[in-house]
Amino acid sequence: MARNRPVPNVKPEDAAFIRSLLMHEDDKVLVFNKPPGLAVQTAGGRGQSVDFLLWAFAKSNGKRPRLVHRIDSGTSGVLIVARTQPAAAHLSEQFAKRRAKKTYLALVSGQLPESDEGVIDTPLRKVPSDRGGREKMVPAEAGQKGALEAGTDWRIVARSGVHALVEASPVTGRMHQIRAHLAALGCPILGDRIYGSGKLSAPRLMLHAARLVIAHPDGQEMALEAPPPADFVQQAEALGLEA
Repeated sequence: MARNRPVPNVKPEDAAFIRSLLMHEDDKVLVFNKPPGLAVQTAGGRGQSVDFLLWAFAKSNGKRPRLVHRIDSGTSGVLIVARTQPAAAHLSEQFAKRRAKKTYLALVSGQLPESDEGVIDTPLRKVPSDRGGREKMVPAEAGQKGALEAGTDWRIVARSGVHALVEASPVTGRMHQIRAHLAALGCPILGDRIYGSGKLSAPRLMLHAARLVIAHPDGQEMALEAPPPADFVQQAEALGLEA
């Protein structure tokens, strides 16, 4: 069977790039290991993004894969995309009903908790960010106007001084949830320009979507794992964090 050809406005090199990120492909879903710095979606659909590059998989009738969830531009890792409308409805329901299980890896620094694992259930609310004018999430009191339920399971995989490699699994799916919760815990993610500090610098946000467990539209469970990018591994090793 011939492979889908990209629509004319997707350059061959861009089509080759998005295909190089594929971890899994079948007739219903595509799974990518998204690199840091590549936006999942851009305002107005302009500029390079996963959403735009999905035109490389468009059918001759113009139908193309569609997004069912997002991860931040600076975050790397697993991203699943639906190839059909029924698949999109199925996967979207998995995320909406919290049946999809996500696990992230983060390099953090600061006042590390004494315990090696725990749960952060601090509610969050959106406020204007003082860095770039975008919105951010801040801790809120239960019942406060705009407060949203939020829960994150966390586990420290490795420690070295004030630095740690943390495994975080969001129970809810709030904007910037892991970033805001780890900052509230006292150890923001390295390279986080919104929730971190200038003293906790890194070239970029050190957050990686390492694992996603979700039911395939055909019914079987999919356990999708993406290795961290080289710069994440190098940063961890430089800090003495090896797991």
